[in-house]
Amino acid sequence: MKTSDKKTLNIITLGCSKNVVDSEKLLLQAEAGGYSVINDPEKLSAGTTIINTCGFINDAKEESIDTILRLVKAREKGDIGKLFVIGCLSQRYKEELRKAIPEVDRYFGVNDAPSILEALGINFRKELALERKLTNEGHYAFLKASEGCDRKCSFCIIPSIRGKYISRPVEELVKEAEILHQKGVKELILIAQDLSYYGIDLYRKQMLPSLLRELLKIGFGWIRLHYLYPANFTEELLEIIRDNPSICKYIDIPVQHITDRMLTIMKRSHTRSVTESTLEKIRKGIPGAAIRTTLIVGHPGETEEDFIGLKEFVRRFRFERLGVFTYSHEEGTASYENYEDEIPPETKERRAAEIMELQQSIAAELNERMTGQVIEVLIDRREGNFFAGRTQFDSPEVDQEVLIPAEYNLKPGSFYRVLITHSENYDLFGKPV
Repeated sequence: MKTSDKKTLNIITLGCSKNVVDSEKLLLQAEAGGYSVINDPEKLSAGTTIINTCGFINDAKEESIDTILRLVKAREKGDIGKLFVIGCLSQRYKEELRKAIPEVDRYFGVNDAPSILEALGINFRKELALERKLTNEGHYAFLKASEGCDRKCSFCIIPSIRGKYISRPVEELVKEAEILHQKGVKELILIAQDLSYYGIDLYRKQMLPSLLRELLKIGFGWIRLHYLYPANFTEELLEIIRDNPSICKYIDIPVQHITDRMLTIMKRSHTRSVTESTLEKIRKGIPGAAIRTTLIVGHPGETEEDFIGLKEFVRRFRFERLGVFTYSHEEGTASYENYEDEIPPETKERRAAEIMELQQSIAAELNERMTGQVIEVLIDRREGNFFAGRTQFDSPEVDQEVLIPAEYNLKPGSFYRVLITHSENYDLFGKPV
């Protein structure tokens, strides 16, 4: 064994930003317990390696399985000591994984932090529950406002994995945000499966505006919101986003589909008219806002007519940011129980490609209009001959970037006013002014 005697811990994080937060909190607890900690998917040597998995859709499950098998091989060669698997895949398929890949020492679910730490030989320290070790560039961080989801969308496995919606108290979130601000975080990204629902379970009313008012007092450069449900976008929320420059004019509101027929099949609990009314209200109420959405194509029951309707909706509404998923037939969902996965994979892929081709032309045109404008940019990193940064209209890792020649010697984690000189389909180019 090459490294098993070393008290080192590597956490490899797959999947969404919620997993990032969980990993960061585990890293801090382990470090406080005497471990030397890293977060590096490419490093195959450590006393203990933890894989924080995703089990949301088939592609994510395959990535998680491939990562586990890769680390099993490393362990067989003696490059790592213990191997733990945690997170959503382990939550869904713990027994199946134990039988299929017994080389893993322990499998844990999504809310097993104390047990994971116990397996590492350390105790969970409650006084550090709001602390974490940031694993990205350090100038942005995710703040998880809640766990789980109460919605019953037919295609989604999240409620089965992470349980019912549980809001965290406002005071607790504010305290954690203050700690992040003290660490130098400039951009706070508030996340939940449905931010619009925040507070209803705990306070019996929507509390997102109240939470935002408290977070605004801390002094972050940007506060970004992920994700808002189409049916619950209140006038109060619209006004607080519009009237506060520190809240990014970036509305992440996954609509998934648009025809009433598909919205009913997908159990989205709202209609096309509600969706369109909400989107138009945002357009008018927050001038210049970037609306980001995600769509699902190939859900059981989606006819060519439904798809054409979705495509025309995208063409007409012209979203600033848009992503497309092909439907994944997931055990435990209503779609899996009630429908056959009837649409061929090649049809799903063709529909997704058509939407993205349309979106590329929309994005290119919208980007071209940015040429000549001066806009605030947060620099994330240097990459080759450029510094890569983002506007308030772009979230890290999922949206486009602003590329600035490295000759300007900018500082990652700092804001700059940047003149946009030209653009490409999904990127802007500029120089500081």
